[in-house]
Amino acid sequence: MRALLIDDERLARLELRRLLAAHPTIEIVGEARDADEGEALITELNPDLIFLDIQMPGRTGFDLLADLDRPPAVIFTTAYDEFALRAFEVSALDYLLKPVAPERLAAALEKATVARATTSAPPVLPAPSQIFVKDGDHCWFVATDSIELLESEGNYTRLYFTHSGERQRPLVLRSLNYLEERLDPRLYFRASRKHIVGLKWITRIDPSVSGGLELQMKGGQTVEMSRRQAARFKEVMSL
Repeated sequence: MRALLIDDERLARLELRRLLAAHPTIEIVGEARDADEGEALITELNPDLIFLDIQMPGRTGFDLLADLDRPPAVIFTTAYDEFALRAFEVSALDYLLKPVAPERLAAALEKATVARATTSAPPVLPAPSQIFVKDGDHCWFVATDSIELLESEGNYTRLYFTHSGERQRPLVLRSLNYLEERLDPRLYFRASRKHIVGLKWITRIDPSVSGGLELQMKGGQTVEMSRRQAARFKEVMSL
């Protein structure tokens, strides 16, 4: 598993390197001193896992994750315990307090290994195909190509579609990353960290003030796409 260390403290990075040396399945592909360096290396190296500090000069670790369209798996390493709840709200695999205990690191790496094995190769759903969706007492059989928008809510995903003439927006216990691997890339596009859009349900595309794109969906939602994802979107959609 390819890992990236992001921490403004050099000694903390050295200590983490020392601890990770006991785990030969982990390959450290780089280090970053802050969120800006970390974002650049994530784009360049595409690591499977990042060890991420929270309080750093400039942007915090949470800021970095919020700015990534497709963040890798993350294990937080920090001296502060008050951010633990928020860490799990952004789907962190684990939250390690400094100084990192070897047994806690081993447990976190086991979670990373299990998570990767679980999500590494989900089957792609053929299109058109029906899936069973359940939200509380409500159930639907939904054609996969009729889902207009998928929106991440932590470890859950909200689906937007119309069924029997009525708008539906159930919440399912699947991460957006998991569902992305199953959806046909000819029909769906990862527009942002929080959204996957059904391409045939886009009604309008406008440039955004940040240099990206704003997508207007048939159901009325507006999805903002970053400059980087906008460039990829144009490449995918061009002849």
